[in-house]
Amino acid sequence: MYTRSIVAYTSNGHGYMPRTVDLLQGTLDLLILKTLSWGPAHGYAVARWIETLTGEVLRVGEGSLYPALHRLEERGWVESSWQISSTKRRTKVYRLTAKGRQQLKAETGTWSQFVDAVAKVLKTEERPL
Repeated sequence: MYTRSIVAYTSNGHGYMPRTVDLLQGTLDLLILKTLSWGPAHGYAVARWIETLTGEVLRVGEGSLYPALHRLEERGWVESSWQISSTKRRTKVYRLTAKGRQQLKAETGTWSQFVDAVAKVLKTEERPL
């Protein structure tokens, strides 16, 4: 099974310590698709939204984020265009395509089934027969 690493933060009593987490293939893609479902954004904003929404538990580095955005673009799930930001800098803005919205819906269903299945195993206190 292919995995992709991102940094997660865990509390150690003295604050938060970085801990690399290997995500199942597609998890980062799903997070990006969901983030872009709220509207167009540049890469840094996508990473910040994921960080903010997870209470800074997940942090997506540039080395994972931009290859994922390019992969999603190649698949036709995301499209990009260059725009001038409020600070007068050129920035690449990504937006979800119709195909990307369909993929998000399919992936969300699959992910929910996966999470439910793992939760059942973790909650089981007795050995199965």
